[in-house]
Amino acid sequence: MKARISVITLGVANLERAVHFYRDGLGLPTAGIVGTEFEHGAVAFFDLAAGLKLALWPTTSLAQDTGLAFSGHGSGVSIGHNVMSKTEVDEVMAEAKAAGATIVKPAKDTFWGGYAGYFQDPDGHLWEVVWNPQLLPEAV
Repeated sequence: MKARISVITLGVANLERAVHFYRDGLGLPTAGIVGTEFEHGAVAFFDLAAGLKLALWPTTSLAQDTGLAFSGHGSGVSIGHNVMSKTEVDEVMAEAKAAGATIVKPAKDTFWGGYAGYFQDPDGHLWEVVWNPQLLPEAV
């Protein structure tokens, strides 16, 4: 797996409140909430340094997408590893499984036009391996 962490997703209880905090309070740049046309699709992306993005996504949506139950304040976090193709998603998922990861959600086409799957490392940290045609990583 090439190190291409491109998105850190925080599950939030109230998306509008969280956007207000990060955009208006901390001054992070964003286009605002997008994806509202999809059930469980509303999300906000913020540009960080070196192409890294912070995503705010309702915890209920993160739980629905992963199939995991999140409870309590601040319990939903995933690290997004963005790759160049659907094939690469499958390769990284297989590599993670061979290394001892638990496949939480096998890779499949997403409702928003990408392709993604989730795995947990041996300590339970959640990773999304994703091909997002709108956020392709720079070739390394």
